[in-house]
Amino acid sequence: MAKIHNLGFPRIGPERELKKELETYWRGEISGNELVGRSESLWLQNLQRQACLDVVQVGDFSLYDHVLDTSFLFGVVPERVRRESDDPLQQYFLNARGTRTDSTCCGASAGEMTKWFNTNYHYIVPELVAGQSFRLQAQSLLHQVTLTRQAGFDAKPVVVGPLTYLSLAKCEEGVSALTHLDNLLRVYKELLSLLAQKGVEWVQVDEPILCTDLSAEWKMAFRYAYEVLRHAPGKRLLTTYFGKLQDNLSLVTELPVEGIHIDATLHREELPAIVDSLADEQVLSLGVIDGRNVWRAPIAETASWLSPYHDKLQNRLWLAPTCSLLHVPLTVKAETELPDAITSRLAFAEEKIDELAELRTLLHSHNHDSGVSGQRNNVSTPLLIDDANAPVLFRDASFTSRRTTQAKALNLPPWTTTTIGSFPQTPAIRKARAQWRSGKLNHSEYQAFIKQQIAECIRTQEQLGLDVLVHGEAERNDMVEFFGELLDGVVILKNGWVQSYGSRCVKPPVIYADVTRSSPMTVALTSYAQSLTSKPVKGMLTGPVTILNWSFVRDDISRAEVAQQLAFAIRDEVLALEAAGIRIIQVDEAALREGMPLRKAEADDYLNWAVNAFRLATSGVRNETQIHTHMCYSDFNNIIDAIMKMDADVLTIEAARSGLKVLSALKAHGYQNSIGPGVYDIHSPAIPDENALAQRLHTFAEFLDQQQLWVNPDCGLKTRSWHEASRALGAMVSAADRIRKQSAKA
Repeated sequence: MAKIHNLGFPRIGPERELKKELETYWRGEISGNELVGRSESLWLQNLQRQACLDVVQVGDFSLYDHVLDTSFLFGVVPERVRRESDDPLQQYFLNARGTRTDSTCCGASAGEMTKWFNTNYHYIVPELVAGQSFRLQAQSLLHQVTLTRQAGFDAKPVVVGPLTYLSLAKCEEGVSALTHLDNLLRVYKELLSLLAQKGVEWVQVDEPILCTDLSAEWKMAFRYAYEVLRHAPGKRLLTTYFGKLQDNLSLVTELPVEGIHIDATLHREELPAIVDSLADEQVLSLGVIDGRNVWRAPIAETASWLSPYHDKLQNRLWLAPTCSLLHVPLTVKAETELPDAITSRLAFAEEKIDELAELRTLLHSHNHDSGVSGQRNNVSTPLLIDDANAPVLFRDASFTSRRTTQAKALNLPPWTTTTIGSFPQTPAIRKARAQWRSGKLNHSEYQAFIKQQIAECIRTQEQLGLDVLVHGEAERNDMVEFFGELLDGVVILKNGWVQSYGSRCVKPPVIYADVTRSSPMTVALTSYAQSLTSKPVKGMLTGPVTILNWSFVRDDISRAEVAQQLAFAIRDEVLALEAAGIRIIQVDEAALREGMPLRKAEADDYLNWAVNAFRLATSGVRNETQIHTHMCYSDFNNIIDAIMKMDADVLTIEAARSGLKVLSALKAHGYQNSIGPGVYDIHSPAIPDENALAQRLHTFAEFLDQQQLWVNPDCGLKTRSWHEASRALGAMVSAADRIRKQSAKA
């Protein structure tokens, strides 16, 4: 009989308990021991929610990030963090968040943060130095194994595989991460031995880079690494996800491991070759429940095509979600306000575990006539851009011409200062929003409150001396959810929280039908903000590709078609803002990079339609209207061509944690449009030092022409306090003023 298991489970709890405990700890209101104890209780509850599984994963729960956990598991702690504290928990959060300090000249800076493959989950990039030593620190994982067994479960520890871990790491320039492989394998072997001593039979070793394009060197490294681990005790389940194996299929089937996991929901064509190549005792784990979307699985249909494999493999067939369920909400049970016609089609983490159990029962009974049919929406035929209407994707004039026109219209100073968009979401704002939603505040009262917040935000920005202002987004709970509430064909979940990083959670909308815009979404409040100042106020919109990638998307039409529907809706809003007199409009595409498939051939097609969606949304404005876009926390080096094709007048981009990699790439590609590299990290509570910011601006000018450069934080300020935001922005404006004066004298 097939076994069922899981690759990972949401960590945050049914009411975001982990978020609340973390923030309580960071405020100093509970001790580290209390945080660990409370989070452990939350994790044990997760085990009970998966009680029907034959084996339960251990090590997927994290206080902040599982890649950071892996670094600390193997003793990879940056020296700047060690200098600040010798307490492991404090070191952990210093690495994740940096030091609360009034100067970047002292304390520990946060580690670089970027996206986990093509998801909206952020991880802390491992930092490896020359002669890096690895030292196993497995007490926490071993403790979890003990507790799992005491609770009556068969424990399957989860660890990021050695090659994937090295591929994610940042090394000294010119040094290959593979130079660390031998030393790293030594601690992997030590870990496997300790787990075997604990009575662990299976260890899940996650190697998602096997679904990417690998060089011959990395393929050879895989063969070498798993040959080294061959004689370590215990059994290894080599786990792949997020794509097809393709040319790595033969590599995977040749590796000396006791089990293999693949995504079988969309890539069943690879399955016969894998089954034929299995060794006699080798286990095959199939991801048959979509771990990244929220639609119920077609259980009867799945059981039907699985049946021959079940008959052939018997207990060597394991069934699982395609990937960790970290990427979906916890349970549909909380969604009591959605129409039954939508709720009945949804399956979140708990329901996906139930689907596995139902599938196991169907396979065992050989009855495949029950279960959910998997039927989706009626397929629509949205308008598609073709050669005949392709001019709609282009501005009337080149960027060089537009820059001259916009300079005359806007009259902005060099080193123009601005912010990305959002300002702090204070307790007062959250309280007012909750009262409005519950009916304790009527619409007029709530709008009056929001206008008061906007007026205070404009006043503060003018006092700080910013050049281009924003209205602060007090009315917006989230940059995607806000628009999801206003677009037809989209619903918002009540408690559908998903972890983005650390304590940061988002609530992705569900796109279930054709998307349209029936009325203006941002015009009234943006116009109100502009009426309060003579300085330009940016209209703030979320781009079509980001809405797509940060939503759960219908699966009955292509994602490209959904993106185009969203682009037409955003285009209507862009033109409405322009008609209302808004001279600068920012259409954020923060998630452009993360939606890209892992294989180059598929990535090229994605980037083509994604860039076209952005251009469709933004190309209809006059030359005088300045279009901005923002991107954050991804590896952009391999999409520079796509960024250039977007043809935004101003690109603001994260640069505070990732260093100068993006600027170097933009310079190498001859990027001509204006750019605002993030001058400080908003995800850290640290207040940047004016001298350090001025030096950073000097460094930026070494890469790009001064007339190209804008000055801004690396992301929105929603998660910061007003005290932190105003002090940081004050330092930023002062640094820009200093650079202007120095440039004028030069």
